[in-house]
This record gives sequence, structure tokens and C-alpha cells, in this order.
Amino acid sequence: MLSEKLLNEMNDQVKYEMFSANYYLAMSAYFMDLDLPGFATFFRVQAQEEQMHAMKFFDFIDEVNGRARIQAMDEPKGDFESIESVIEAALEHEQFVTERIHLLMEIAVEEKNYPAVSFLNWFVDEQVEEEATFQQLMAKIKRVGAKGHILYLLDKEMGARQPE
Repeated sequence: MLSEKLLNEMNDQVKYEMFSANYYLAMSAYFMDLDLPGFATFFRVQAQEEQMHAMKFFDFIDEVNGRARIQAMDEPKGDFESIESVIEAALEHEQFVTERIHLLMEIAVEEKNYPAVSFLNWFVDEQVEEEATFQQLMAKIKRVGAKGHILYLLDKEMGARQPE
């Protein structure tokens, strides 16, 4: 059973995870427009992963006899200045999601809701991975740039990402 506070925050998280999926789809479309199919694939896979995260919350809410609420969300930003600005925006977004997961964990711990704590542990670990992925990508782009043959190689590397 979830308290009203935790239920509301988890329902908000469903919305944030679905927003994340849309945001990454917008980034994918940006890269498609730049004719960078590898980057587009990477962000499409990221969008699919975020949809899966939303469904994990949706299903958990149901499993503990809560009711999932589907909420409206804002349109994500879709225009960017550069490849680097997209990666920076993605990293900042993942940092926001990490703050949200930590908030949920704080509430669950405070309320001694051990099933929720157990459930949220997966997301705590996942956010470490998410932030690291974008930090490493940002470091690569800053180190080697995103022009010419380097951009081609990065695009090819990004396109190798497969859904988990």
C-alpha cells in the first residue's frame, strides 16, 4: 500500500518518465534531420528505455493496489544548437530524473515502505548508469570534437546501441 503522498509522487514519475521518452524522441528527430542515423538510433533506444521505466512505475503502483493516473505533459524541446548541446541537455535531464528518484526514495524510507524502497533501489542504480553514459559521451565529444571523420565514427558507434 502506498501513502497518498508516495502514490502522487509515483504517478508524477510515470509522467516524467514518459516525458523523458518524448524528449529523447525529439532528440532523435533532431539527429535524423542532421543525417546522423547512429545518434538518432541511440536516442530512439533511450526513448524506449524511458517508456519501459514508466511502465515499471505504472505496474508497481497497480501491484500495491494503487491507481495509476495518466497526466498531460509539456512538449519537449526539439531544436538544439549543436551535438554537444543535445548531450548536455540529456545529461541535465538525467540529473533531474536522479533528483526525482532520490525524492521518491526519501519518502519511501521516511514512511518505512520497504516494498517501495526495494523497487526504487533498481532506479537508484539505473540513474548512476544513465548519468555515466551521458558524462562519458560528453567527455568524448569535448575531447575529440564532433566534426569530419570523427563525427562519422561517433555516429557509427552510437548506432550500435541495442535495446536492453
